[in-house]
Amino acid sequence: MTPWLGLVVLLGCWSLGQWGAEACTCSPSHPQDAFCNSDIVIRAKVVGKKLVKEGPFGTLVYTIKQMKMYRGFSKMPHVQYIHTEASESLCGLKLEVNKYQYLLTGRVYEGKMYTGLCNFVERWDQLTLSQRKGLNYRYHLGCNCKIKSCYYLPCFVTSKNECLWTDMLSNFGYPGYQSKHYACIRQKGGYCSWYRGWAPPDKSISNATDP
Repeated sequence: MTPWLGLVVLLGCWSLGQWGAEACTCSPSHPQDAFCNSDIVIRAKVVGKKLVKEGPFGTLVYTIKQMKMYRGFSKMPHVQYIHTEASESLCGLKLEVNKYQYLLTGRVYEGKMYTGLCNFVERWDQLTLSQRKGLNYRYHLGCNCKIKSCYYLPCFVTSKNECLWTDMLSNFGYPGYQSKHYACIRQKGGYCSWYRGWAPPDKSISNATDP
């Protein structure tokens, strides 16, 4: 098992006593959080794959053609391979070869990029225009903000750098309207608020808990 995925496992993806018996489960994450918390964020097409003997079920190594890098220039300016667990029960990721372009996020360990089901991975043609704009610059602007998840009412922001994420109330988790169309960006006075993107950020906005 790859080291960083081992940490994810210990945090709750599956039970150590049940190898492969538990399905992979992940906490929902807004795309902006996924962007800001990843070492690498790229758009790429998978052009090959192979199974290598690492860990209890092996590791899938995908060969990719990198189209664009959004985050991670200092860690790995060009990615040629991505690694993931071969077993989906260990949060391994299955990608189509020579078919789609993907938005891929992941971590770097010992010079290799690792990803999995708990990372934000999506077909490029299924991203919204707002998400694509977020990748280009908006998400980066909000990395000092905190997106606070709301699972049940009442819930409130508790500091000026928080945006309240309510997709879980109406969409049973991710993806919802805020995930697809909003970024949490710092505004006037250091307050963070949701930004839809129809016009430049309103400098007069103090804080908004709902988009």
